[in-house]
Amino acid sequence: MLTNLATFLHGRARRVLLVAVIGAAIAGAFGVGVAKYMSPYGAQDPATQSVQAAHRFEAASGRKIDPGIVAIVSAGDVRSGASQQRVEQVARELRAQPDVSSAVSFYETHDASMISRDARSTYVVAYFKPLSDRQLKDTAQRIEDQFAGQHDVRLGGEEIANAQANTQVGHDLARAELLAFPLIFLLSLLFFRSLVAALLPPLLGGLAIVATFFALRIIAGFADLSVFALNFVTGMGLGLAIDYSLFMVSRYREEATTTGFGVETLRRTLETAGRTILFSSLTVAAAVASLAIFPQRFLYSMGIAGAVVAVVAATLALVVLPALLTVLGPRVNALAPTWLQRAADRDARPAQSGAWYRLSRFVMRRPGPIAALSAAFLIALGIPFTGIKFVSVTASVLPHTASARQVDDALARDFPPNRTSPVEVVVGAPASSPRVKALATRISRLPDVSAVAPAQPAGAGNSLLAVASVQRPLSGATKQLVRDIRATRAPVYIGVAGQTAAYLDLEHSLATHLPAVLGVIVASTLIVLFLFTGSVVLPFKAVVMNMLTLSAVLGILVLIFQDGRLEGLLSYTSQRALDATQPIFLAAVAFGLATDYGVFLLSRIKEARDSGVSDSEAVAVGLERTGRIITAAAILFAVAIGAFATSKLVFIKELGVGTALAVLIDASIVRALLVPSLMELLGAWNWWAPKPLRRLHDRIGLQERASTPRRAPTITTTRDTVA
Repeated sequence: MLTNLATFLHGRARRVLLVAVIGAAIAGAFGVGVAKYMSPYGAQDPATQSVQAAHRFEAASGRKIDPGIVAIVSAGDVRSGASQQRVEQVARELRAQPDVSSAVSFYETHDASMISRDARSTYVVAYFKPLSDRQLKDTAQRIEDQFAGQHDVRLGGEEIANAQANTQVGHDLARAELLAFPLIFLLSLLFFRSLVAALLPPLLGGLAIVATFFALRIIAGFADLSVFALNFVTGMGLGLAIDYSLFMVSRYREEATTTGFGVETLRRTLETAGRTILFSSLTVAAAVASLAIFPQRFLYSMGIAGAVVAVVAATLALVVLPALLTVLGPRVNALAPTWLQRAADRDARPAQSGAWYRLSRFVMRRPGPIAALSAAFLIALGIPFTGIKFVSVTASVLPHTASARQVDDALARDFPPNRTSPVEVVVGAPASSPRVKALATRISRLPDVSAVAPAQPAGAGNSLLAVASVQRPLSGATKQLVRDIRATRAPVYIGVAGQTAAYLDLEHSLATHLPAVLGVIVASTLIVLFLFTGSVVLPFKAVVMNMLTLSAVLGILVLIFQDGRLEGLLSYTSQRALDATQPIFLAAVAFGLATDYGVFLLSRIKEARDSGVSDSEAVAVGLERTGRIITAAAILFAVAIGAFATSKLVFIKELGVGTALAVLIDASIVRALLVPSLMELLGAWNWWAPKPLRRLHDRIGLQERASTPRRAPTITTTRDTVA
């Protein structure tokens, strides 16, 4: 298959590139505005009680259950006529919005909890009509723009926070690209050894991002996607393009040293590096796509976007990049300083005494102690993970300059607690019913209840009780309050909604779906690696090493973000917990990327072993041929995805730092120490499989073309290979 593809591309390279240019132009024209068609974060499971209770109330009342906008008005003494006039003006402006159902202020409710402790500020609460999240985001953005010049009004609330988070995502994307692309180009020049070759990863990455944005624009037409997937696409697209470019270009140069820059070199490159890229992309796509099992918009959007960008990046690497290499020929090495030309020549020639070869031999002379120490070190890094705490995404993740963050802080600091984020109890009885009054009395006697507002009618047969807790939302006491209310027996329907109830339902939903997701991740890793190697030992060993990497990464994230370290360096304020979705997201990404590098290393080890060298020599040769490339790929990938550590949103920082750590740990400790030591300990058992599975692999496993002649990979003895 890949041999025929190489022949086709070599004969039609210019036409393939022309089609790629036209396709990129079309994708860019239609995909650049994809963010406008995407929705906010989205952590809800439609099957949970909090969502169903909210929908019941909204259907009966014609408005959203949560305040969409909280507008703090600071116009002096709230009991003065001027202040009242100003607040009522703000309320009228909000009511005039076509998508706002109602807006209330202190002057209508006479609720003293709506006055700040210094009596110089009050707030207006506005409720939206039941609309889609995307419509609410657009409406909130429009209202925010309308109030932009009114300096005595600060807008907050759930929908304003969502709109500001979406805007921040756009800024973060631009900043990450501005930071990552120049660094990647400079590092690519060092690792690719020539200016022409260094341009290939950013080019391929840009094409992958544009093409994926176009695909997401189409998918967004029939699926509700989160805008936060765009951050992931940018980092992942650039990172995978870098990996695949390195794999392909390095192998192309190596083959060209013996067969020149012709069709045979391209065939051999696709048969080897192309095969590796194909398996790698399948593993990454399958692992990340497992996130689509979750019903939460943020997670399934990441799964869809990650799978698409992995497939797109691999397609470009297998089709467009070989066509480009065919057109460039020897010019792929052009515009390189002399010292880089010499380094490129060393890289292209198999060596038996390079730095990575010597390291592997050092490790395999003492495999037991090194394997034990490496595993112990990763386990030690993962110990803090045992104390992990979780939190959901709220306005507190926004930068302090965002008005929604300022309002959230002011409500907690200057006003009676938790009145705009109550525990919301939907009751299946009219507000005037004695049963509702009796229920309100029972709830008011529960621990941690600060106040129970009068029942609000919701149509003829439903009502709403807003229960203010003593502690802040998501605190342990407020979580217990939600559980206590849900455990209350009553002769009518009771459904609990609100921020804390939604978080408890999120935890339950994640725990319910997690086994299936982990099953898909592990199964896909085992199946793809078996098809690639024909072994059942290597896939299980890869799963164990991936778990060690993941635990180490999560432990480091706890040390940094949960414990509040490096706040100044990373410019964030710790929430004393991690976003509840981060460990799951990182598990999928870390498994996919770790297997990506594992496939590349195993491909060269297997190739050397198939050429007739011993198992130990095959490992040493494989690490020598891939050590520099994997290290370079990991550094470049870490720069691409780690650029999101500059995000103003703390959970995006966690995403960037976590993924970068996973890549760097896997490329260093795992690939350089654990893999060679464990392969030396297991010896020939590395390649063992039961006879039925061996026969199955012979039938369906993707094999390299057996008839292609190949020199032994250790014919020269270059003294030093650049590490």
